[in-house]
Amino acid sequence: MVSLTIDGREVVTEESKTILEVARNNGIYIPTLCYHEGVSPYGACRLCMVEIVSHGRERLVASCLYPVEDGLIVRTNSERIINNRKTIMELLLARCSGLKEIQDLAKRLGVDKTPFKLENKKCILCGLCVRACEEVVGVSAISLVNRGTNRQVASPFYKASEACIGCGACAYICPVKAIKMEDIGDTRTITMPNPKMQKIELKLKKCSKCGKYWAPERQLEYIAKKAGLTSEDFDVCPDCRD
Repeated sequence: MVSLTIDGREVVTEESKTILEVARNNGIYIPTLCYHEGVSPYGACRLCMVEIVSHGRERLVASCLYPVEDGLIVRTNSERIINNRKTIMELLLARCSGLKEIQDLAKRLGVDKTPFKLENKKCILCGLCVRACEEVVGVSAISLVNRGTNRQVASPFYKASEACIGCGACAYICPVKAIKMEDIGDTRTITMPNPKMQKIELKLKKCSKCGKYWAPERQLEYIAKKAGLTSEDFDVCPDCRD
């Protein structure tokens, strides 16, 4: 166990935790857009930056990545941190001016306008969808490509990826709902925020009992292979199972 101080409050916790985890467990708010407990931390959005004092040295670190240590002093809401977050939010607000989630977070952090040129992009480049696809699902159908202002989430050659199983994990984990998933008839369509990418369309499995289309065939084949089952094991939807 280690003892640290967060905003003047002494906290005792396990050594393996990060500052963000400890702060959340103790009801201390640190904003973030790229963090999710289901995937590895990435430090992309930089909103979770905090000010620390460690071994007499003062600096800014990403709280989602920095492990706690004995005697650590953490400031989550200093003037330096507040100004840093406001600048980040001004940049995000300029990039994704039409996203309600960004507008709401900006307002919470005291930002109501941005001095930067407005764009109307939907992807905030948090990388959550990429990490979920790789780490949780295990297929890596999408990735972050290019650099700088051309950074994007995309599949190889911007085409509908054969690796995609249509599970929808990317849409579920997206913090700004930029990825859309829709089931119509016997088809699931996943629309990515990248305008260059083709829509991903996958055929849904039909329940042999009720006739409802309930899950992508490719996803069920993937699960069957992983679990050592057969496709017949998924002929019936969950609602019709005993």
